[in-house]
Amino acid sequence: MFASVSVVGRGRAGSAIADRLAERGVAVVDDGELRLLCVPDGAISEVAAAIEPGRWVAHVSGATSLAALAPHTLRFSVHPLQTFRVGGGGEQLDGAFGAVTAESEDALARALWLAETLGLRPFELADEARPLYHAGAAIASNYLVTLFRSAAALVTEAGAPAEALVPLLERTIANGFDLTGPIARGDMATVTRHEEAIEHSEHPELGEMYRVLALLTKEQQAAR
Repeated sequence: MFASVSVVGRGRAGSAIADRLAERGVAVVDDGELRLLCVPDGAISEVAAAIEPGRWVAHVSGATSLAALAPHTLRFSVHPLQTFRVGGGGEQLDGAFGAVTAESEDALARALWLAETLGLRPFELADEARPLYHAGAAIASNYLVTLFRSAAALVTEAGAPAEALVPLLERTIANGFDLTGPIARGDMATVTRHEEAIEHSEHPELGEMYRVLALLTKEQQAAR
């Protein structure tokens, strides 16, 4: 669909995308048929405005509206629902899902082509739903980092190695996020002991987070 693509911005995502396009035989050049913006969200509007009209322009942001690509009308978005590491290649895209947003059938066809070329499993996403969708993505990825760091702080203080949590995380995912533990058993006395232990630990600031998560978990379990 596009013989050449200009990847604007070579950060974690942009580098992986450029590598994958090249692997798939798409020319990654400075003056491509598609200008694919892999820049920070706050820079999308400025970068898009500097591109001459009449070209296809797209961004890979999860939360940003297509309106940020104004004044261009030949536009769409493909957001890889994936986290990227520094120096990683196109293989990071393999099997990940990709949110596709477009305003016309022509744009949708091109967006789907790009997603599939990148190795993504595409799904259509309404432009107005992007902030809510991205909030969910942030919870799943960004805040998982926060949760791990918080859990690691507590188990380390208790004398256990933080890396011992990794197999637990992996098994939780492999088990389809099937809830186990005290709340699943209805053992609120243990939850109370957790709260008391955190309050008297070196990280009492984690107490409020624990209480909120325990309440949400209890409510979700009751609703099942």
